[in-house]
Amino acid sequence: MSPGLDRGDDLFLLEDAVWVWTRPVGVPIYDFDFHRLMACRRPHDRPDEVVAVARVGALDDHEASHAALLRDGVRLLHDPEQYLRATRLPRWYPLLADLTPRSLWFEGAPDPARIADELGWPIFMKGARQTSRHRRKLSIIAGPDELARALEDYAQDPILGWQDVVCRSLVSLRPVEDPDPERIPSSYEFRTFWWRGELVGCGRYWWEGRDYDLTPDERGPALDVAREAARRLDVPFLVVDIAQRTDGAWTVIECNDAQESGYAGVSPFALWREVVRLERARRAR
Repeated sequence: MSPGLDRGDDLFLLEDAVWVWTRPVGVPIYDFDFHRLMACRRPHDRPDEVVAVARVGALDDHEASHAALLRDGVRLLHDPEQYLRATRLPRWYPLLADLTPRSLWFEGAPDPARIADELGWPIFMKGARQTSRHRRKLSIIAGPDELARALEDYAQDPILGWQDVVCRSLVSLRPVEDPDPERIPSSYEFRTFWWRGELVGCGRYWWEGRDYDLTPDERGPALDVAREAARRLDVPFLVVDIAQRTDGAWTVIECNDAQESGYAGVSPFALWREVVRLERARRAR
């Protein structure tokens, strides 16, 4: 992906409240047709600089994109430091260590002895930024032999190969369903979107499987954990994924830049309508 505006990109003012930079990526839970459901304008005399929310998929090099867009008069919502704090576990974990499973990360091959000593087997393994299509054999690792085999696949995987490796305590999560033996088991997990610290969307993470939703009694404790994570990370547009453990406690599973995140079970229309409402209220103060 090129770092700046491309032919075919769309930059528009959403509901006269938020600038949005879009590029279709062909993924149904990511792409959203703003123009069909909301008012979008492209003023001929655009301000010299606008702050824009990016919905263009994952940026290959956020820092380069940030610099290139500035030359076009577009400032990305997140600066490079905020982006890393939202997307890289080694950046967000120190701020959330008490809200999420214990984690280690390695620039080279993980040390099995250190894993056994500090985490114990089995573990959950992933890239510092993300997993690869939720594949079980690359994520749930029972011991050193499985670790060695998984690392061979990591080195060849286009998603995992460039990432540092993260090893996490494998906590027992409340199950939802486990229909596919090749995939990470579905847990009682939810994706939450936060705009400047305010909740703008919450929905089930495993959106393709069995329907489930937070009960009124669960909603408060679950969102309290996600809200605290959003407060500590202090990023304008953040995703916090949370899940319930089998002991009933809630834990942070993952954080990410909401600009790059799929909607999962969250209504994109409701999400953007709430973002617009909050931006209008902020500007009116």
